[in-house]
Amino acid sequence: MAEIKEQGQLFAEEFDQEINTVFINDRCRIQTQDGHRVVGVCGMSLAHYAVGDHMSEAYAMVSLVDQGWAQQNEVASAFSCSERTVRRNQRRFESGGLVALGRPNGYPKGRPRLSASRKDLVNEWKAEGISAREIARRLGVSDMAVRNLLRRLGWKAEQPEQELMPLVIEDANPKLSGSEFPGGLPPSTPAKVPSTDEGQIAKIAPERDANPKLSGSEEAELLPALPSMDTDPGDRQIDRVFACIGLLDDAVPLFRPGTQVPGAGVLLAIPTLVESGVFEIAREVYGSIGPAFYGLRTTVVTLLMMALLRIKRPEGLKEYSPQSLGRLLGLDRSPEVKTLRRKLARLAAQGRAAEFGRALAERRVKTRGYALGFLYVDGHVRAYHGKRSLPKTHVARIRLSMPATTDYWINDAEGDPLFVVTTEANKGLVAMLPVVLDEVRALVGDRQVTVVFDRGGWSPKLFVRLIASGFDILTYRKGRCRRVPKRCFSIHKATLNGHKIKYKLADHDVDLFYGSRPHRKRLRLRQVTRLTDDGHQTQVITSRRDLSAIKVAYRMFERWRQENFFKYLREEYALDALVDYGIESADATRTVPNPKRKELNAKLGKALADLNLLVAEYGAEAFVNPESVRRTMRGFKIANAERGRAIIEAMKCVTELEKKRSAVPARVPVQQVTEGEIIKLSVERKHITDLFKMVAYQAEGDLLRLVSPHYRRAEDEGRTLIQNALATHGDIEVTDTELRVSLEPLSSPHKTHALVALCDHLNETRTKFPGSNLRLCFDVKPPPETSLAFPGPSALGTQSGTQPDN
Repeated sequence: MAEIKEQGQLFAEEFDQEINTVFINDRCRIQTQDGHRVVGVCGMSLAHYAVGDHMSEAYAMVSLVDQGWAQQNEVASAFSCSERTVRRNQRRFESGGLVALGRPNGYPKGRPRLSASRKDLVNEWKAEGISAREIARRLGVSDMAVRNLLRRLGWKAEQPEQELMPLVIEDANPKLSGSEFPGGLPPSTPAKVPSTDEGQIAKIAPERDANPKLSGSEEAELLPALPSMDTDPGDRQIDRVFACIGLLDDAVPLFRPGTQVPGAGVLLAIPTLVESGVFEIAREVYGSIGPAFYGLRTTVVTLLMMALLRIKRPEGLKEYSPQSLGRLLGLDRSPEVKTLRRKLARLAAQGRAAEFGRALAERRVKTRGYALGFLYVDGHVRAYHGKRSLPKTHVARIRLSMPATTDYWINDAEGDPLFVVTTEANKGLVAMLPVVLDEVRALVGDRQVTVVFDRGGWSPKLFVRLIASGFDILTYRKGRCRRVPKRCFSIHKATLNGHKIKYKLADHDVDLFYGSRPHRKRLRLRQVTRLTDDGHQTQVITSRRDLSAIKVAYRMFERWRQENFFKYLREEYALDALVDYGIESADATRTVPNPKRKELNAKLGKALADLNLLVAEYGAEAFVNPESVRRTMRGFKIANAERGRAIIEAMKCVTELEKKRSAVPARVPVQQVTEGEIIKLSVERKHITDLFKMVAYQAEGDLLRLVSPHYRRAEDEGRTLIQNALATHGDIEVTDTELRVSLEPLSSPHKTHALVALCDHLNETRTKFPGSNLRLCFDVKPPPETSLAFPGPSALGTQSGTQPDN
């Protein structure tokens, strides 16, 4: 049997080599042999034609789809064409039969062509506003010929204007039944737009510029908020019709009551999100992305709720019910993957992510200015595993050098993020600190700020520049230095931020030198050194002389909060995930290390190693030289003349390599050493999603600060408690003025007690859900009554014949 199987496999391999087989699906396949092709279905031949017979091939494609043997996408993939080609062949066959599938080569006969000499004339007419149809009439050619020429000349296709339907709103609270308007507004029913203060009809453009230059107030005047015409929160057909005809900027939230709504706890974050100002800032910066059913406000709420519910990317929405998520948004359905990606693309097209992040940081500075005395700056490396050619950098967490993009985050004294800057070509911290601190100075004004960073920013020359700009520095010392004698250390104790701290520290001044000789300059700073039990010394350099030594060490070691922040966002928010695969042109003039100089350095290193080996051998011979035989140096040189000549040749080789290296520049523009276009990953969409994740993390932190006085283990388990509370189920009750959310109790009484206290704090804010007049009210259901699994003491006492104690 084994021999028969092996022979069968060999025969199948030989058969596959002779006949080229492409499988369309599990029933259909295409076999090509000797210039002919057979399309088979379930072992029977559907079509047989010669390779190159395009008409027969198109008929085979049409037959497969029309007879239901395969889908359009399967046929397109098997025949190496697009789905559009398959659909075009179907339309041609339906209209003209088999003859219509055969198309002659070249330009269609009898159709006049547009000569290249008419380009200037077409450009001139188009600049005067003449339509493509009129230009075609004047030239005596087809409309398509003119449009193709305009496209080649760089003219964009005109968007067709949509006729506006006036809308009549006779009652402020209409009661429309499904029988009156089955499937939405009938086409013949006129509608009137609600009048403005001047009594004129408000007209809203169906399409807007991809980069609107309207402020939030101007947008509000242009697009007034319309009340929802739907009476059923679970069916928003009428609002969707209004969005299609350009009369709706964003769907008004309409909540429906329900019990055991999954994820109802995420509404706990709404008060802190409203306080952060993200909704009004988004409106001021982006204006509007409508008219649409899912407008700007809905998109912002969706992205923030996704982050808080740990839906880490738009594709994660496939795992959730749109109806369930829609109930949390006040909609019948939440936006799905393609819709949300289109919204992100619209936001990214405006190119205002940096402005959006700056406005969020300004709002954060106003509300939490007390936490900005110390700012922690560090770079986060996002490794890239795609096929694009990107600059490499060292990824510390995996100890490898690989393609990556570096983002620089700025966190406040409590570890919460303030803003983020994406660098090009992975610039180091020394190069990025001045750029980042210019943003910080614009945010905090003349306030004195201490910047805390790691050894990646070590540069005494940079320290001088930062101190002159009004910043204090706090960092680890880099490089070798003298160990501090143990007698200089003393024990320091303090209680800082509720933590008892005990360090063994030494405090003294040190001199740092920078510049080249003979013009070296000196910078005198303070050094606080910590001694651990195993004898390791950690040197901390700072320009702050007003702080005690233990506070300097504590603030420096608190830098690990930022490392924990990066780890938390990578795991919980998928910080490193790619949002899109787009690329942008990068700066081709930036300099990179010269690869030719790198080659010369390698050769020079090898030459120096060979020279040192020869010199060592020569010295060893001199050490063991028998003086009784060769008493003079001359005699030793004569005896070792061959080694001496080898040393001279090696020295000449080193000298020549040094001359060659001095003539080669150390750095050259990247366009000289890289083939093709200089690119980078697109930044805008990734920046937007990072900002929403940052706001969601800030909201978690604000909730944690509210619950900390009521939860003993808030330092260790606080964020886990908030995460569980946001993911819990709950009941939703809707009144005319309130949106009441009754949450399920948590896993233990002390956690439930903390959740009750959090609900009380949030109820005091009297926050309304964005886009509605419903005030949020939270409470926690009472825990269910538990029954004893075993009889109680009284029952045991009765059974044993004894009386229970009073």
